Amino acid sequence: MARIDLDLAHAYGPNPRSDEDYALLPLRFTFDDGGAYALLGPSGCGKTTLLNCISGLLRPSQGTVSFDGRDVTGHSPQERNIAQVFQFPVIYDTMTVGQNLAFPLRNRGVPAAQVRERVGQVAEMLDLSAVLDRQASGLSADAKQKISLGRGLVRHDVAAILFDEPLTVIDPHLKWQLRRKLKEIHREFHLTLIYVTHDQTEALTFADQVVVMSRGKAVQVGTADALFERPAHTFVGHFIGSPGMNFLSARWRDGWIELAGRRYAPPADRAIAQRLQAAGTFKIGVRPEYLRLARPDDEQAVPAVIERAQDIGTYWIAAARLQHNDAGAGADGLDNSPLLRARLGDEAAALRPGETAWLSVFHRHTCYYVDEELVR
Repeated sequence: MARIDLDLAHAYGPNPRSDEDYALLPLRFTFDDGGAYALLGPSGCGKTTLLNCISGLLRPSQGTVSFDGRDVTGHSPQERNIAQVFQFPVIYDTMTVGQNLAFPLRNRGVPAAQVRERVGQVAEMLDLSAVLDRQASGLSADAKQKISLGRGLVRHDVAAILFDEPLTVIDPHLKWQLRRKLKEIHREFHLTLIYVTHDQTEALTFADQVVVMSRGKAVQVGTADALFERPAHTFVGHFIGSPGMNFLSARWRDGWIELAGRRYAPPADRAIAQRLQAAGTFKIGVRPEYLRLARPDDEQAVPAVIERAQDIGTYWIAAARLQHNDAGAGADGLDNSPLLRARLGDEAAALRPGETAWLSVFHRHTCYYVDEELVR
């Protein structure tokens, strides 16, 4: 395995002049040896471009890629000694499952006894032992992609294994099993794994560190807990979570936070309060999981008109429109009546459309954003 250091940017066209011209904005990042990482973001954000720069399928237009301190920017994938698993199965239909798994090893002259042993290990990991002698052409798309995964995992000597949305063609009920298998494999062999996906569940359950990307930029790198509790950017708050984070427009006035025409105490953290005061206007972020029904006299709660309450099975999702206290709502240029989503328990069953509920907004989980960036 290898430590991978990136200091690069990439534009597909010549002479990039603005951020919009870049597929990847300037990025400096290190993938530690033996780490499990996910590149997470919507389609077109630069995930696959970044992965291909790491693998050697694409040379960055600016900067360098280094493996263990050695500049490999001009090296091919073979010279970089990486394994890559693609979105759709890449296998040899004329070979058996066992022959497919063995091919990367035989191609490198590994002794036959070691090939049999390693193929057996990987086949057992991926539940392919029963079909080792089957022709690959007759297998389902799920099984073929498991072979592709196995071909990536079969070699001990690779610098890194790269996965480009490898579970796209896998049936949903098998995805959880394969993610669990990959986690087990990573824990056992300490491989350097980099996994591209647009599915936050895949990323957060697979990786130790998640790189959230948007418009060619790495917006935040962190653990699942950090991305959920303290999104560094409003994009991360929107993108992570189901539903995503609620954002409320507010402003500082005379030492208080003014939200929808009501005044609330500023955060106890003095540095955050000073930053909000200096900004004047800002956003308050709170997860649906941390919105709770409160009493009307709760000084940390806001009133909202219920639009609907939906039973999801193990919890309820209530949608409510923030209620403004002034007749001149919106005159200050703020979005004073956003839709709030709260993840509640059975108490939500009593909520009725059109009635006013009070929701607790200000607590230790509340985040504050100036110019879309988290105030720390």
